[in-house]
Amino acid sequence: MIKIIQQREKCIGCNYCVEVAPDRWAMSKKDGKSVLIGSKDKKGFHAVDVSEIELEANKKAAELCPVKIIQVIQK
Repeated sequence: MIKIIQQREKCIGCNYCVEVAPDRWAMSKKDGKSVLIGSKDKKGFHAVDVSEIELEANKKAAELCPVKIIQVIQK
């Protein structure tokens, strides 16, 4: 299992995460920021546990994020 964490408030809406991992990320029409699909919000940190299948795409999303608000942790 892996855990993906996003600090959503700092998102600038660049859309890179959606481009490289569209099964896990979407853009909000409300505020133009990315949404970590399936995540739970804990004090501004959105987190979700996913399978290893999503590791590479989400590691790429974290690398491409210009404000470095995506973290991917292997458990």
